[in-house]
Amino acid sequence: MASENGCLLSVEALVTGYGKKQVLAGVDLEVKQGEIVALIGHNGAGKSTLLKAVFGLLPVWQGRVCLDGRELELATPRRLLLRGMAYVPQGNRVFTDLSVGENLEMGGVTLPKKRSKEGVERALSLFPALRPRLRQRAETLSGGEKQMLALANALILSPRVLLLDEPSLGLAPLLATEALHRIQAIAQGNNTAILIVEQKVREVLRIANQVYVLRNGRVSYSGSAEVLEDESKLREVYL
Repeated sequence: MASENGCLLSVEALVTGYGKKQVLAGVDLEVKQGEIVALIGHNGAGKSTLLKAVFGLLPVWQGRVCLDGRELELATPRRLLLRGMAYVPQGNRVFTDLSVGENLEMGGVTLPKKRSKEGVERALSLFPALRPRLRQRAETLSGGEKQMLALANALILSPRVLLLDEPSLGLAPLLATEALHRIQAIAQGNNTAILIVEQKVREVLRIANQVYVLRNGRVSYSGSAEVLEDESKLREVYL
């Protein structure tokens, strides 16, 4: 259940990093139900680090991450999956030795058989191009098809919160645009809260509701994505 203001995911004064190296220095962020929040910034700003900390792949040094207003203390990725959060890392992460159908079965492995089948069908309805390839080995898919499969796997669990790290990475411009449009459809059709890291800034601003700009591990701007469609304003906050 979302909080009173509709917020499903909140990050409060988050500090974390790798080993002894601090990357994030007190980040605050909110994602509401059915909302797409874009996280943008230069390489090394801490965008992917934030997603990993939210999903329990990195420890929270200070601050807290909350789902439904409740702090996620020492939550593991498996527990977060069961609570309705899914994460799609960059790089088209699929099981290349398995078929497309077997990949989808793996996506629903934590669900009862009936719910898993329903989840697979729901994912295939969003990505129909995968249906005729169910018996095809995933390693033979194109980059765009692998990205579709990675997203489909995440959607089998009907996540309430979806974390996406560079979903357009390596895709041709037309395929990147299509991927972002499908992400928009997921938010609108399933009322999913989506936090997306994306380097194709202008493209992601077209589908986002809110945007956060990270600079040197801190939020340098937060507000409506529509505001940043103005080229001069975007340049001011991003460069």
